[in-house]
Amino acid sequence: MSYFYVGIGGVIGSILRYLVGQLPFPYEFPLQTMVINIIGSFVLGWFTSAIIKKQRIKSAYATAIGTGMIGSFTTLSTLSMDTVQLLAAGNYLLASGYVVGSAVFGFIFALMGLKLGERKWSRSNA
Repeated sequence: MSYFYVGIGGVIGSILRYLVGQLPFPYEFPLQTMVINIIGSFVLGWFTSAIIKKQRIKSAYATAIGTGMIGSFTTLSTLSMDTVQLLAAGNYLLASGYVVGSAVFGFIFALMGLKLGERKWSRSNA
């Protein structure tokens, strides 16, 4: 049954990814994919610490959201292809900035999400 949940999560994540990828950006830099991966890093970090580690939902649902939805929302293959296309067009500086920026900001936002998810929320934190 967990395969079914992962599949449903995957459908949702891929549709969300497609929608964000359609946002217009007039430059050669693949900002949409970078934003998708940074958002996904943050959400997965938060989800891991706020939901999964605290066992607030069934493991099948956690897998559906983490692996299915967030996994299909973010994508290394698109990052890789965008980089290859930038390199093929001779945009070496943009390609390097894209890879380094994606990795650095992905790490930072995953850490921020993880730390935010670990917080204990009370009325004094709101």
